[in-house]
Amino acid sequence: MMHFIADTSFVVALINADDQYHQQAKTLYRAINSVILPYITLAEIAYFVQHKKGVMAWSLFLKKLPDSKFQLECPTTDDLVRSAQILDIYADTRIDFVDATVIAIAERFNITKILTLDRRDFSIVRPTHCIAFTLLP
Repeated sequence: MMHFIADTSFVVALINADDQYHQQAKTLYRAINSVILPYITLAEIAYFVQHKKGVMAWSLFLKKLPDSKFQLECPTTDDLVRSAQILDIYADTRIDFVDATVIAIAERFNITKILTLDRRDFSIVRPTHCIAFTLLP
């Protein structure tokens, strides 16, 4: 069973050696066995990595992905419905679709640990399966 799910910000920090959180992300990544990476995060990750490090850095990440600790996961229809519920409930915040979907997938897998640098959005939402998420690093 997977015990971790990754958000965009964690993966961007892991890829970008110039990121202030790179070393923390790298240390944590090395310490875990596997982590769910929602497909929905890939477009955001690509945008940030290509903007900061170029297309070759993104290409290299994609080439290494099959041998990585990341397990890609597609959102189900139920995950998307739950994402919409989260967006409705927290409409007065700036939570976005990707974060809502990461949360929905975490709920489906009963994951309580999110690898993210986004403390605000993931601290606001009250998950259905636990009191609160543990946010790492």
